[in-house]
Amino acid sequence: MDVGKLSMVMRQANLQTQVSFGVMGKVMDQAEVQNAELIKMLDQPIHPDLGHSIDVKA
Repeated sequence: MDVGKLSMVMRQANLQTQVSFGVMGKVMDQAEVQNAELIKMLDQPIHPDLGHSIDVKA
């Protein structure tokens, strides 16, 4: 393999690596946002009025 072809193959591999890391970064950012929303949702009570009053009639 000559130097020109080797250089082109190396540049393509470098570009592929950069694109992969860029996509991975976006996926990680999206997962972080989704995790934060899920944690916020789980912190909210399912029934907000449940447990605030007691019926003491006998």
